[in-house]
Amino acid sequence: MEIMGLKTVLSHFKGKKVFITGHTGFKGSWLTFLLDQHGAITKGYALEPNTNPSLYLNLKFSNKHSSIYSNILEFDSLKREIESFEPEYIFHLAAQPLVLESYDDPKTTFETNFNGTLNLLEILREAALPCTAILITTDKVYENNELNIAFKESDKLGGKDPYSASKAACEFLIHSYQNSFFKDSKIHIASVRAGNVIGGGDWSDNRLIPDIIRSVFENKSLEIRNPEATRPWQHVLEPLYGYLILAKVISEDPSSYSGAWNFGPETGDVKTVREIVEIAKVLDFQIKMELSSTIEKQEANYLSLNINKAKRELKWSPKWDSKVAIWESLNWYQKFYEGEDANKLIYKNIEKYSTIL
Repeated sequence: MEIMGLKTVLSHFKGKKVFITGHTGFKGSWLTFLLDQHGAITKGYALEPNTNPSLYLNLKFSNKHSSIYSNILEFDSLKREIESFEPEYIFHLAAQPLVLESYDDPKTTFETNFNGTLNLLEILREAALPCTAILITTDKVYENNELNIAFKESDKLGGKDPYSASKAACEFLIHSYQNSFFKDSKIHIASVRAGNVIGGGDWSDNRLIPDIIRSVFENKSLEIRNPEATRPWQHVLEPLYGYLILAKVISEDPSSYSGAWNFGPETGDVKTVREIVEIAKVLDFQIKMELSSTIEKQEANYLSLNINKAKRELKWSPKWDSKVAIWESLNWYQKFYEGEDANKLIYKNIEKYSTIL
């Protein structure tokens, strides 16, 4: 297959019906905006936004977008909305996405992540709706023994914390439904595993870039749990571009593209938390970093993804390195707090990203 630019991929979805769970979240808002701006007919299904500010509430969508506020665990509600909409594509992002919160509320984390995915798959199985579903998990699904390796899709799954374990369980679930019910059907599914996603409009707790923003614009100290922790940082447009390519090609050739896919930065581009903070300082962000004295909850020290499969088979590759991703993210917030419109800020990022092949 040939390399496709972001706008070329998005043109495929013009006039297509796309159902997005978790559309009010950070990645969900970006994905919904991308598709809406390029002519897709989108329906979102998610809880109400839980951050203030909220990216979703700051964006303006066309009349081709509709939104349902409901819980992914409400089976009948989810089924009714999917069946009435009859989507050609589904992107499943609804989740409890935070490692630290999973320690505080493991039951809700497992129920939301596993049972929410189960509900979606079971609705597709029962309704036999022909469609393509991209199910988003995480880079944290792998069994991480801190060997400083870049995980490839065939590596052993694991997860020591509740969040990671819940997402690894989703991978087993997806694999089971694919092989048991969808192998020779008109329902095509794949799971996608992305790195630590950054970009404008994320105001979640316990995430590095939002924490930096709060420290700068609210004049707070930045409390860091593990400054030497290494993560595959990437701008939000990178994995979304990969998800869209995958959705397009799997709908056309499911036997070649079903399965699991990694989307992350180049292996040599992973950065520590401390390096991210130092890059922000170079950009004149005044940050007072403090090391947390209470590190009680286990988090992986090193995470990196092997992206060779996506590069080879999807002709996808990251366009912005971590420094550019960080600069674009921090610049987005700075302009937002200066009063610039969120739609314009995202549109500028899309235009800049789209110029790179």
